[in-house]
Amino acid sequence: MIRVLLAEADPVRLGFLQALLRDAGLRPLLLDSHVSAVEGRIGAFPQRLAVPENEAAAAEALLREAGEWPG
Repeated sequence: MIRVLLAEADPVRLGFLQALLRDAGLRPLLLDSHVSAVEGRIGAFPQRLAVPENEAAAAEALLREAGEWPG
């Protein structure tokens, strides 16, 4: 199972968040890339950033600590 952390249309921010998670040893997944590519990456359809369920608590804590948690 996976847990979606957030939805984001900004590819720069998505890249930053993925790098942040990877640097912490987590395995982020980017969902909906195909939809974004089809619409020309104009930002109309956000992509979802997810992690495996067993990494979700660590990912949320990391994003919260970095000031990147949406909640």
